[in-house]
This record gives sequence, structure tokens and C-alpha cells, in this order.
Amino acid sequence: MSDIDVEAVDDIDDAAVPAGVDAPEYVLYGGKGGVGKTTMAAATALASARDGTATLVVSTDPAHSLSDTLESEIPAEPAQIREEIPLYAAEIDPEAALEDGPFADDGGGLGGGGALGGLGGMLGDAGEEMVDPLGGSMPGADEAAAIRLLIRYMDDPRFDRVVVDTAPTGHTLRLLELPDVMDSMVGKILSLRERMGGMMENLGGMFGGDDEDVDPEEGLDDLRVLSDRIEQLRAVLQDPTQTDFRVVMVPEELSVLESERLLARLDEFDVPVGTVVVNRVMQDLADVADVDADWFVSPNLDDCEFCQRRWSVQREALSRSQDVFRGHDVRRVPLFADEVRGERALKVVAACLEE
Repeated sequence: MSDIDVEAVDDIDDAAVPAGVDAPEYVLYGGKGGVGKTTMAAATALASARDGTATLVVSTDPAHSLSDTLESEIPAEPAQIREEIPLYAAEIDPEAALEDGPFADDGGGLGGGGALGGLGGMLGDAGEEMVDPLGGSMPGADEAAAIRLLIRYMDDPRFDRVVVDTAPTGHTLRLLELPDVMDSMVGKILSLRERMGGMMENLGGMFGGDDEDVDPEEGLDDLRVLSDRIEQLRAVLQDPTQTDFRVVMVPEELSVLESERLLARLDEFDVPVGTVVVNRVMQDLADVADVDADWFVSPNLDDCEFCQRRWSVQREALSRSQDVFRGHDVRRVPLFADEVRGERALKVVAACLEE
């Protein structure tokens, strides 16, 4: 590729980038790991807050990168991170979330150190079927703890819009499966109580350490409440007037296949996908969005053999993506020569997403 002389600028014309976004109350970005979900969520949240809409961007991905993308310290609890606009952010720490609520691992909840975990071990063969969901760290406990906080944030009256950077595909789908898993757990526990009869009442102290006044039903009630809240969340996700679930992919065969699987699974849960975002496309910015950024370096598809071959690979992947695109709004975001960090780059991404 030939050398390109580019004069650096500090920013781009604000009139060329969106102030506000055309989206419902909740916007969720999902997809394979490493495709740019965090970048899209940060860009959307910034654009949303620019017109005065109180916006929270929250990451549920254990491998957080929201702080790096926004070039700001992001706390575990929602806090305003820009003085001039109502932009709030939070990075949910699943491990910390496990220390509170019904999934606490300190002996007071339903995690590995909680009473039910200990009960599963005590019952031996009689409780063998309970050991899997209740012994050790319960499968999905970290996701359940994270989603409990997410539900709280989505109900928070401080925010008019919530933008979610979800964990990679598998984790996201496990969240949608949690109500059924938890219903099964509660049913097994209640069935066991009936079989054991009064013996369970004598184990009440196990649910609260040394506190004899703790109701052994409290842990079950916490599970029921959380299960109900997740059901409510699932209903919100199924309503396109409240939620826009956006699948992010890159123009590569593996990403296309992953996106197809995600769309199929979301369809099983009746979660509509409004938008498909194709990230890192080797096209000129002018072909993707009507925004002028003199500092943006486009691939040289005329003289650069490497660029030409990569673009050929991408076009093949995109041609196989018609089933993914069908019925959805498709947005393209070009490949940046530099890392996408900070507001200058995120404004360009936002312009592509809202084009």
C-alpha cells in the first residue's frame, strides 16, 4: 500500500454525527466474542446521550473493555461518566454479584457455600439428583447474578435508555434459559421438602448460619422472585417496541455461521432481531456513511494486493450472509486503521449505525 499523507484533526464536525438514536428504550448488542459489541454499544450510548436522553451503557461481559473503549474509568455501579451529557456506565462484575442476593457464596445464599449446596452434599444418594444444580458453583450462577443487576438497572427511573454490551453468544443464551432452569430447581427443592417432611424444618438453621429466626423458605422465595423478574425481562426482550436486539458480526465465514446460530436460537425464544451490524468491512467510509473524517484511512483497493484479497474474502462471506440479513436492517461499519477508542472514533461508528 502506498504511503498516505493524512493531516490529523482533533475531532469531526458534530453536525455530521447523530445526536440521539432511532431506537426503543432498550438496545442490546449480541454476537460472537471479539466482533466489536462493546464498540457498538459505546457508540450508540454516546449518540443517545448527546440529545439529552439519560442513557446507561452497561457491560455484562466478564472480559470488560468498555473502560478502554470510552477511555474512562467505568465503575461496577452506574455512574455518570460525562459532565456535559447524561451518559452513565457500569461494568457488572459477576464474581462480586455472586456475593449478594440469592446466589451468595458466603453461606447465606444458594451458591457453592450456601445452605442448599451443603444440603445436596449431606443427602448423598438420596439427593444425588440435587448435587448437579446445587453442589459446587451452580451452573449459570454468575450469569444469574449479573442479570439480576441488569434487571435492576433496566428498571432504574434515572435512565431513559439502556444500552447493553452482552457477553458472548453462549452466555447470552444461557441467560434466556435461566427461568426454566430455576423453575426446575425450585420444583426439585419443594419436592424434596415434601419427601423429607418435618426433617427439613430441623435444617432451618442451615439457611441462616447462627440466626435461628431465619425462615428456611427465604432462599426459595428469593429464587422465585428472581425467576419472575427474569421472565419479565424475557417478555421485554420479546417486545420489539421496547427492545432492539442487534446482532454484530464480521464478514468472515465463522462469524456468519455463529450469527446464523444466534438468530435461530433467539427465534426459538421469540426474541426479534431488528438490526444486523457488519463490522470491520474493508470499504471507504464514504461508501458506508455520510460523514467527513479527514483522518480516516481507507483501504487502497486499487493498488494494495493484500487489501484486494481481504476484500474478496469478505465479499464471499457477505454473499453467504443473505439468510442472516433477510428481514433485518443491515448496518455496515468500516475497518479502522487504528484501534476504535475515544469519542472521535465512536462518533464515526455512531454515524454508520444510524445511517
